[in-house]
Formats: sequence, structure tokens, C-alpha cells
Amino acid sequence: MGALEIFLIFFVFIGVLCLVNGQPLVPALFIFGDSVGDVGNNNQLFTIVKANFPPYGRDFIGHKHTGRFCNGKLALDLTAENIGFTTYPPAYLSKEASGQNLLTGANFASGASGYYEATAQLYHTIPLSKQLEYYKECQKKLVGIAGKANASSIISGSIYFISSGSSDFVQNYYINPLLYEKYTTDQFSDILIQSYATFVQELYGLGARKIGVATLPPLGCLPASITIFGSDSNECVAKLNKAAISFNNKLNVTSQNLQNKLSNLTLVVLDIYQPLYDLVTKPAANGFAEARRACCGTGLLETSYLCNAKSPGTCANASQYVFWDGFHPSEAANVILANDLLISGIALIS
Repeated sequence: MGALEIFLIFFVFIGVLCLVNGQPLVPALFIFGDSVGDVGNNNQLFTIVKANFPPYGRDFIGHKHTGRFCNGKLALDLTAENIGFTTYPPAYLSKEASGQNLLTGANFASGASGYYEATAQLYHTIPLSKQLEYYKECQKKLVGIAGKANASSIISGSIYFISSGSSDFVQNYYINPLLYEKYTTDQFSDILIQSYATFVQELYGLGARKIGVATLPPLGCLPASITIFGSDSNECVAKLNKAAISFNNKLNVTSQNLQNKLSNLTLVVLDIYQPLYDLVTKPAANGFAEARRACCGTGLLETSYLCNAKSPGTCANASQYVFWDGFHPSEAANVILANDLLISGIALIS
């Protein structure tokens, strides 16, 4: 039996499970991290890192610009659908994050935050420490809505997603002499990993037992990274990819150590690096026409306010592009990434 057949059988199996149960495979989803997961928390902040205006969201449900850094759905939106959810965890700072809506989870992610506390401070976004405080607040609300026993069951049975670290490197370390002159990339990576380990242990202490953490993507292949750091080359920036690979190796080792240390914890590292690297280096084989330039504007740099309704050159069909803006994948790419997430994260729903 080939890989494709196994892949199809796996998805049929997941679909049947959802249909038989008539409900999601887990009680709720709680999402932490950066712009990969942000569904509108930054809308409520005084920050330059926002996506609550056109053309963001042009291919989303109702063509709404929700604050997602994408033309459509994020990989985590699609993952939620894949495991049976009919709605997405609401941005915690939004008015939707109240009452019964919290029973299926909440999203605390904030674009341009990171494992390094100062990254979020630099962009006036929500650091992981504050995201955790919001989650504690959310737990209290759950108890009030569902009762202590039901809330406890939701907390222990839910999946917790973490996606962070990209902004620490691309939007802080590599452009900040106060960091790159003080720390080698290896030393800075160690600081981030320690922050990650602390965050997981704190989540565990609050009752989380199923945690998925995304690796760093190929940072050197992001259109904006090539434009800024590529020295007029159109190739992926080797030093950034090397830093991402090194970090990801440490993430795997640290996660295994945490898994061994914390009883009844399922901690899964979700590989984003290789699937996205494959899309960038073999776009045609994956149904894409363009991987160097993003859809928005010139496709070389535009992100957030630089990607706007008046950005000249924005493509007509984002499904042909691996990237929507200078940093973020298109919905079409997110579909592929979400399918990979489901396969690599099967331990979280089994």
C-alpha cells in the first residue's frame, strides 16, 4: 500500500470518527503564540502589527478581514475543522470570547509575540506570559459556565497548540544589534528554548495534558527574509534556515525531556519546517505557480499595514501562491500544512 492510500484511509478514519460521535474529537482547543495563530487579538491592541483590513481575509468566510494574517483560513482553523469543530476558538480579547463560546476553547495568540518576552514588548503585542494570565482567567470563566467538574474535564481533555519563535529571530534578533552583538544565534536559541520549557511546565501545572508545539518554519525562505537578508539573491537565506533547524533540534530534545519528566503529558512536536520547505523548493509539484513572491503587493516584503487595499500588484488568485504576504502562507498552503499537522499530531487525538 502506497503513501497516498495510507493518507486517504487515515482521513476517512478521522472523518468517520467525527461523524459517529457527532462532535469534535476533543472538547476544546486553546491556542498560544504569534501571528501563525492570531485570529484577531491584535485588533484590540495599539500595535503596528495588524491584519484587520483588506485585502486580508478576502477569501475567508464572508470575505471578512478578521485579523488573521492570511487571505483565508489559518492552518489551525483548518486543523480545527479536521478534528470535527464547526467553529474556531475565538480571539480571547474579542467580544465573541464569552459564555458558551468558551466551552470549545479560546485563542490567545498575538502577532509579533515570541518566546522572548522583549519581542512582544517591542511591537506592543501580547507576550506568552500575558497569554498565560489570560488563560488562567479563562479557566475561571469555564468553571463559572460549566461547573468545576466539567471545566476540569475540558481542561485536561483539550488540545493546546503553541506556535512561536519566528518573530524572535526575523523581527527581533537579526535586526537588533543589542541582541546579535550580545548573543550568538545558538545562545539566543537556548534562551528561547528555556522560555518554551517554562511555558509548557506552567501550562501543565494548570491542567494541560495534550500539547502540540510547532517547529520554526524555514525562516530563510520567507519572501520578506529573502528581500531583507538575501543580499540580492532570490534563494532561501542559508543562515536563517540553519538557525531554524538548530532551534528545531533543540525543541525536539527539550520536548522529549519534558514528556519524560511530566507524567501523563502528551507533548508532540509538529513539524512545519519540512512541509513548507517542500512547498517553497518544489512549488509546481504541489500545485503552486509562485514561491518567491507573495500574493500581496510586490510580494517581496509587504506585511500588515504595508499589505493593504491599495498595494499595487496584488495577485488575483492567491491559491497559486505559497505565501499570502511577506511572512505568512496563503490559505492554499495552509491546507497542506494543516493536513500534515493532523498526521503528525495524531497522538493528541488518540
